[in-house]
Amino acid sequence: MLRNLVTSLIVDERIETTLTKAKAMRPHVEKMITLGKRGDVAARRQAAAYLMTRDAVDKLFDTISPRYGDREGGYLRIIHGGFRQGDGGDIAFVELLGSEKTLDEKRQKRAELRAKRAEETRKAMESAEAENKQMEAQQAANEEKKEE
Repeated sequence: MLRNLVTSLIVDERIETTLTKAKAMRPHVEKMITLGKRGDVAARRQAAAYLMTRDAVDKLFDTISPRYGDREGGYLRIIHGGFRQGDGGDIAFVELLGSEKTLDEKRQKRAELRAKRAEETRKAMESAEAENKQMEAQQAANEEKKEE
């Protein structure tokens, strides 16, 4: 379970879990980042043995570890997020420090995508309304011809 949490955190850079699991996974994540800072083949193999996907290993060694080059530990931020509705368990957000830029970029991309979809929907609605008006005008013209 901890291996999956650590892998998810490295891939997504922010996850939501229970407070107890967040505190339990902290030393594992810090060890993985320390291995990434070492950067040699043995460290890469040790990280690959622990992490679940090759993508996580690549991201750890290529992007996450260089971010903490001069930092000695304390790579995580655990934020208490309230209580879960079903069973009242403590919820915590776990994120890597310095991931704010990537999270903001993701949010901005999602906002742009949402705006683009809304624009496409608006255009489709306008064209459908124009077609409906045209069809109504044709039907009215056909009814007038029939009455004459």
